[in-house]
Amino acid sequence: MRALSRLVEEPPLIVITGMSGAGRSTAAKVLEDLGWFVVDNLPPQLLGSLQDLRHQAMGEGSAPMRLAAVIDARAGKMSGSLSQTLVELRADGDRPVVVFLDATDEALVRRFESVRRPHPLQGAGRLMDAISGERVMMADLRASADLIIDTSGFNVHQLAAKISSLLSAAISTRVRLAVVSFGFKYGVPLDADIVMDMRFLPNPYWVESLRAQNGRDAAVAEFVLRQDGAAEFLDRMVAMLEPVVAGYQREGRRYATVAIGCTGGKHRSVAMSEALLARLDAVEAVDAFIVHRDLGRE
Repeated sequence: MRALSRLVEEPPLIVITGMSGAGRSTAAKVLEDLGWFVVDNLPPQLLGSLQDLRHQAMGEGSAPMRLAAVIDARAGKMSGSLSQTLVELRADGDRPVVVFLDATDEALVRRFESVRRPHPLQGAGRLMDAISGERVMMADLRASADLIIDTSGFNVHQLAAKISSLLSAAISTRVRLAVVSFGFKYGVPLDADIVMDMRFLPNPYWVESLRAQNGRDAAVAEFVLRQDGAAEFLDRMVAMLEPVVAGYQREGRRYATVAIGCTGGKHRSVAMSEALLARLDAVEAVDAFIVHRDLGRE
């Protein structure tokens, strides 16, 4: 693995992959807007050659290249060859940042139906069968990715904002930490690395004066944070995250998602996520931001 100081001098190669329909084209456009040179639909067998050209250019005195490659599964068993290529690159001392874009089956079905285009693996079969087959094909690649982005609940503009926020940190040694509030009744975020349950706290929903408000409102936040266990949880959460973040840095991992849940994602999870974000500002190695996934969904 490269030293962290070298990562600062030399931006890593970013590999964008993931499920068809999950937003690879949007991710490519965001990277271009951020000043990266993007190679779209690159065969994975050429990834090593692309990295060699990048090193050669920088070895000749050129400025560090912000280079990204978008790779999909349209060529049959492409995910297997991509996984092998990544193993070989890492063995040679390179560590590309692999970003895997994912979405629920329901979201992918809606997207393909809205554009009236077949899934690239569909052929004469059913759309759901194509999606299921691609999930199996991409399982190992997803498991080894540096960053998994769940795009299910985002429109194009929201997805672009999230990708921009995450990928703009690619040349930093700080860990980009997403604090995501959510409601369990809508499902746990697919890209969550750490999940915490705030249902141990009394629910402001049952306080009539607080029901229509949310966790960003002062009255709700005050109610939640004064409950027994709230402050202790936040203290221990920050203490727990510090060695985790240090480990991520040692392993070259730059991104993580902490999901904070309650029943509906409106009161407790929002208030506790905001309070956690405020405390993480004091952690030097962390660059944290917040996403309230289900706020306003009820």
